[in-house]
This record gives sequence, structure tokens and C-alpha cells, in this order.
Amino acid sequence: MNRKVIMLGIAGDSAAGKTTLSKGIVEALGPDQVTAICCDHYHRYNRVQRKQLGISALSPEGNYIDIMEQHFRLLREGQPILKPVYNHSTGDFDAPEYVRPTKFVIVEGLLPFHTRVMRLCFDVKVYLNPPEDLRHKWKIKRDTTKRGYTAEQVRSSLAGRADLSPRYIQPQRAVADMVVRFQPPAGRAEETGGHLDANLVLRPTIPHPDMMDILQHSGNGTQPAMWLELGRYEGKPVDFLEISGNVTADKARELEEVIQGHLPDGRALDLDRLGRFQSGLVEERSYPLALTQLLIAYHMITAGELVFT
Repeated sequence: MNRKVIMLGIAGDSAAGKTTLSKGIVEALGPDQVTAICCDHYHRYNRVQRKQLGISALSPEGNYIDIMEQHFRLLREGQPILKPVYNHSTGDFDAPEYVRPTKFVIVEGLLPFHTRVMRLCFDVKVYLNPPEDLRHKWKIKRDTTKRGYTAEQVRSSLAGRADLSPRYIQPQRAVADMVVRFQPPAGRAEETGGHLDANLVLRPTIPHPDMMDILQHSGNGTQPAMWLELGRYEGKPVDFLEISGNVTADKARELEEVIQGHLPDGRALDLDRLGRFQSGLVEERSYPLALTQLLIAYHMITAGELVFT
């Protein structure tokens, strides 16, 4: 492929936090610099048809995989696409949308890494892997406040497709450069928002920033805000980067500025836009989320240096 665009892929199950993660990166880099696309638009059937046919949107046969392959390749080459539009409010399709890619493209969805052709389109691949009980809480809150479902309908849907994620969604974790897991701190199982810990699996498939330099600034009282451990994940050596849910605003900004200092040419991002998320209809902020988004943006920018210089 003729590389003209830097592409980030974010995969994960329904309500794993894909849109939240990508939104902060878009706003920090600048909406004029980033084109964001959701794979939900490539569903093969509308909501009524899926129910009639007994086909889930989590399965490949419920999506136009071949069209995704084609569109990802076109975007990678800087070419425009006529993107389908799936409306979550109505469960049906709206008129297609003409999309011309910008410097960076973020693709997030259920199956962005399903085929080799799709995987080859991405410079950076991220898999979101929250604990299942936390993801269920997020999904119930999202679908009842934004998509018109009742809590019982959401629980029924989760139970009805529990076998699909291990078959189709979770295998994508093995091809990700980073596996991101937001989880409640020890002893605080009720936490679902701004004070979740972040656990990042950093595979050596992409060059990560100088973490030792960053960790020198991570002191946060009795517990560091961030720490690094060597280990094995799914049988292969990796780095585990842990970010405490108790990191303070001042310490988070200090770490953000250190990470930003590793960006080429002194590039500055809008750090104030990082870490924001919707809790129901209320906007809140998470500093572990902000630091995770910044690390991912670092990889997009450094990959861009190889293409645009």
C-alpha cells in the first residue's frame, strides 16, 4: 500500500470504551487533523433484520468485512470513501457520507483487526480489555441513557451473545501493539469512572518512548503514579505499565508534559482535552485515561514522522 495517512485501530467488545478513548485523542491532536470512523457503520443488517435472522453485529457475517478492507486500504492511501452510516438511535441506516481522510485516521470498532488485510492498514493497533463486570455496567449505562434500551433488554442481549466475543472479538487482542485494561483499584469494586487504574500491556512491536525517563517523575506520595514491570503476556515477553487511579491532577500534568517532551519537534497537544468521558449524560475526567490517550497519540505522531518527513 502507498502510505499517505497514519492509521490507529482500536478494537474491543461493545461498550469497552473505544469511542471514549478515540475522542480524547481526536480533540488533543485537533479535529482538523484526525478523521475518526466507527466500524458499526459497516453492519450488514439493520436492527430489525438482525433480530429476524438471528445474526449478531459481533459476528463477521453481520458486517461487510470486504467493504471494510477496501475502505481501510483507500483511507491508508489518502483516498476518499463513501462511508455507510448506521444510526444507533433508530437501528437503521442513514444516507452514506463522503469522507476524505486527514493526516491521521482512527478506526474503532468490534472487528477492525479481523483479517490480515485490515491489520496491515494500521500503524498502531490497540485492544481495549476491561473486566467483564465493568464492561457490563458501562454498557447498561450507555444503552439506557443514549440508545433507548431498558436495563433488562441490555442484560438479555449480553447473555444472548456471550459466546461470540471469545470467538470473534477477543482473538484480536493477540495482534494488538497495546492492550489497555481499565479496572477498579484493589478494594474498590464499585469504582466505574475517573479513579479506575489503567494497566497497559506494551508489546515490542512498536517503539515505545523512554519509560525510565517518564517514571522518574512518577512519585506520588506512598504510591507512585506510574510504574513499569517486565513480564509475559499470552506467552510472550512484554512491559506492563501501571497507572494509578489515585494520580493527582498536578502529578498527571507533570507526567503529561514529560511525555509530550518526547514528541518530535516540540509538538504541543491540547492536554486539557485528554481524559474526558461521559458518565451517563455528565462529563467527567480520568487522569489514567488522559495519560493512556497521550501515549497512544505519541505513537501516532512518531509514526507520522516516518511518513511525512
